[in-house]
Amino acid sequence: MTPAVLFLEKNKINFKILSFEHEKNSSAFGIEAVEKLDENPLKIFKTLIVKDTKNNYFTAVVPALKKLSLKAFAKGLNLKKTEIASPEEASKITGYIIGGISPLGQKKRLPTIIDSSAKNFNSIIVSAGKRGLEIEISPIELGKILNSKFVDISE
Repeated sequence: MTPAVLFLEKNKINFKILSFEHEKNSSAFGIEAVEKLDENPLKIFKTLIVKDTKNNYFTAVVPALKKLSLKAFAKGLNLKKTEIASPEEASKITGYIIGGISPLGQKKRLPTIIDSSAKNFNSIIVSAGKRGLEIEISPIELGKILNSKFVDISE
């Protein structure tokens, strides 16, 4: 099992595993999950790794069908500027491969902001740490276990 699943089991958090057959030539991982899972597309979220000008890293959890607003994300952390980390940086920091980055079970827990739209649902879907493997979890539980903030960060 993935570090994300083990983390949830260890902390006795209620969750459900969802899976689909990942297409090897797909690079739009969040969109692929939306297309392959028989779920409300608005409750499927992607995990992005962001950094500030001092190379401090953060996690953003946003709807898969939307873009991250770097301006809103920076404001949510009281920073002047942020940018998306490179795929290599994101993999190195989290211990996950691109397309399988989970907000849970990362090598080092990063400060996390979850888009406030997650609160519109009883459960949301995030990566379980492997392409084609997802976790359905309460956004409130996810926020608690990650000690994260809910902020409008998508556009």
